[in-house]
Amino acid sequence: MKWIPKDVQTYLSAKEYIDTAVVPLYSISMEAEMKQSAESAEFIALLAAQVERQFAGRLVLLPPFTYLKRESSEKTGGDLKNWESTLLDAEFKHVFYLTADAEWRRMEDQYEGSFIWLPSIPLESMSDGQKITLVDSQVNQLLPLFTQKWHENQGNS
Repeated sequence: MKWIPKDVQTYLSAKEYIDTAVVPLYSISMEAEMKQSAESAEFIALLAAQVERQFAGRLVLLPPFTYLKRESSEKTGGDLKNWESTLLDAEFKHVFYLTADAEWRRMEDQYEGSFIWLPSIPLESMSDGQKITLVDSQVNQLLPLFTQKWHENQGNS
């Protein structure tokens, strides 16, 4: 389900069946790596949209958590921790973060949610068909990660 009124209404009426939140993480830089930042955001956006399509009815794709690359990891991490607390308080049992920023790998043990890190792939020179093929391939590799986490947590409930 997407973060649009119609899907949110569906979520509210079927909350007990929709137990997963997906949060794309976008790093924004206005410095030398500005283009790389935009490439990463495009890649994660396409990936998140395809994950949502695969698992529609099981998860909610939230708007991206966007942060400035130059901010301290403590501030950014604290802000994301607030998001996570809010999602867990809203009774989401599973929270997945999609990111191309490797910095999150060293902080992931501070969160209850699962980080899925993928190196960004520049898509600008690809045709739409090539982009779809590439993103589908990436998502097919991610599907077992989602189902594994769901089964792990099901045993802990």
